[in-house]
Amino acid sequence: MRKLPPLTAVRAFEAAARNENFTAAAAELGMTQAAVSYQVKALEERIGTALFLRERGRARLTPLGARLLPTLSQAFDAIEAAFVSYEAEDESLLTVTTTTTFGNTWLAWRLGGFQMKHPDLAVRLSTGDELIDIRSGDADVAIRAGSGNWEGLECHRLFPTTFTPMATPECIASIERKLGRKIQPADVADQELINRGDEWWRQWFTDNQVDFDEQVHRRPGVRLDNQANEGHAAMAGQGFALLTPLLWVGDVAAGRLAAPFPDRLSTRHWSYWLVFPPERRMVPKVKRFREWLQAEMAAAEADLRLPESN
Repeated sequence: MRKLPPLTAVRAFEAAARNENFTAAAAELGMTQAAVSYQVKALEERIGTALFLRERGRARLTPLGARLLPTLSQAFDAIEAAFVSYEAEDESLLTVTTTTTFGNTWLAWRLGGFQMKHPDLAVRLSTGDELIDIRSGDADVAIRAGSGNWEGLECHRLFPTTFTPMATPECIASIERKLGRKIQPADVADQELINRGDEWWRQWFTDNQVDFDEQVHRRPGVRLDNQANEGHAAMAGQGFALLTPLLWVGDVAAGRLAAPFPDRLSTRHWSYWLVFPPERRMVPKVKRFREWLQAEMAAAEADLRLPESN
């Protein structure tokens, strides 16, 4: 256990001794001259001897005060350097954590644009589906999917989670050739469905007045653990996946995916959120990222147009 005198008193003594003036020390510390004098007096009473010989306009050190000053000044210099080093390192790197789906399908494609806009700031992206405690300092900000009620965090809603069946244009065209007409929602139930047993399929079929056959949806099939993998399986021609349109606009534009029913969207009771500790709100790198992400998200939602398959 450390046997230290009150640090406020030690800091007041060090400033007064270095400046050789209580008024100058008060200005440096943002205190009144009387407060500095009180703290020094309290320290002198604590150690049982005088540290200053008080003279008009000047505080002259006693031999003990002169002996203590260099060591204490070096200690405060070391403390200041430690914090300056941390702040410089902290401000030069932005760490973002998010879900595998959001990271792989949307953010990773755009994050370079943020870094180019802020070349003084390095960016590290960490993806995973387990929540991490960003208050511990493992990340600066997080983008999470859920209800937005994480205790102790400031939450900014980005977009709601909607979903609709998507597959490759070739897959949809092949089905329509066999049907001899445009595909309808009821036709999807008989196709290869990725994660067929997922409750999201049950909801989408119910929302679109399609009979839901429990036996059919218990059939074996491809089961994947996140939407990013489901979307890539769909792009590989393995069938229909239920996907969030906003996350896959790039793949639709590139012709890797298509949505046969772009207006038939189901909605979950949760959204994607940008979250961070409230005390980090005005940290420059967090503020810059928040403003950039919200602008990017607004543009993405405005540009969201899912063309129907041909």
